[in-house]
Amino acid sequence: MYTRLLPLPERTFFLFGPRGTGKTTWLRAQLPKAMWFDLLRTQEYLALLRDPAHLRMQVEALPKGSWVVVDEVQRIPALLDEVHSLIADHGTRYRFALSGSSARKLRRMDTNLLAGRAIQRQFFPLTSAELDYRFDVDDLLAFGSLPGVRSEPEHAVDILEAYVGTYLQQEIRQEALVKDLQSFARFLDIASLMNGEVVNVSAIARDAGVARPTVQRYFDTLVDTLIGAWLPAWRPRRKVKEVAHPKFFLFDTGVARALQRRLRDPIEGAERGHLLETLVFHELRAAISIQNIGGDLAYWRTPTKSEVDFVWSRGKTVVGIEVKASTTWRPEFGNAVQEMLAEGLVQSGFGVYLGREPLRTKGLDVLPLEDFLRRLHNGEVLARS
Repeated sequence: MYTRLLPLPERTFFLFGPRGTGKTTWLRAQLPKAMWFDLLRTQEYLALLRDPAHLRMQVEALPKGSWVVVDEVQRIPALLDEVHSLIADHGTRYRFALSGSSARKLRRMDTNLLAGRAIQRQFFPLTSAELDYRFDVDDLLAFGSLPGVRSEPEHAVDILEAYVGTYLQQEIRQEALVKDLQSFARFLDIASLMNGEVVNVSAIARDAGVARPTVQRYFDTLVDTLIGAWLPAWRPRRKVKEVAHPKFFLFDTGVARALQRRLRDPIEGAERGHLLETLVFHELRAAISIQNIGGDLAYWRTPTKSEVDFVWSRGKTVVGIEVKASTTWRPEFGNAVQEMLAEGLVQSGFGVYLGREPLRTKGLDVLPLEDFLRRLHNGEVLARS
């Protein structure tokens, strides 16, 4: 058991996260006395599918203040109508934890998302803080941080191959309503190779031999099932035209390598950079969620190819972050962030690298990976105010 850092909300909430990240384990630890509806259990699923109103009858027999967990709620979206009705009739008498690994089916069916009566939280693979910063960088880049992988590192390859083979290839394929299985398989191959890259959907459609709307739908499915996330191009108010295409990241470095069929191979030089960016992206998203600080993540690149890997902004506060998979920090690595600092586009800038020494150069804090992650999870990177 790893201690997860996400605090339990005090009111009804949705908890969305990819399958295998530990949502159910966390909920059982946080809410040991809750009434539980596990929609992955066939018998329970079929009973509620036949009669969603049965949930209401069971809940109304509970004492005031009781918690109710509905695990994988997207499997029976009609249950949310019952939850909404219970909240409308009884106010805060009952509190609900509604977990899911996909928002796609809920949106596709125009499901009642409780009309703002429930807050939303996200769940991720283990963060460096939850690992107590006890990790080997190469191992983390190679196999990721799913709890099952970290708990049984000797079986990492088998666990990740099974995850990709059963969950991604089968369940997500069903989510996408895929009819042409070969086209989806080709898309997954290309999507995995695009991890950390700027994505041109039209070009990928040509390479995969699939219609552009189909490729867009496949990408939307990966995002809706939380397997991937877009990193949009940042658009400050400047005269220079910024690149508009977003980057695409898979949610875990181990899953990315499993899709690329590289788990049994050592990490190559060019691969290391994308994996490190994927890791930092995961840590940034998790920190934003756990600390509940909001804001938006993006990247910045001008037509002159000047690039900053991550830009976090909230209101007038902007932070630039450059990530390099190098043990030595060269002065030119920080040029783009330093340019932003000089022009007042960001209030603070960080460089992240695989060396050992913290550095300070032209207003830029250059930190070893572990130092940066410690500061991030201590609330010292993304401003709270």
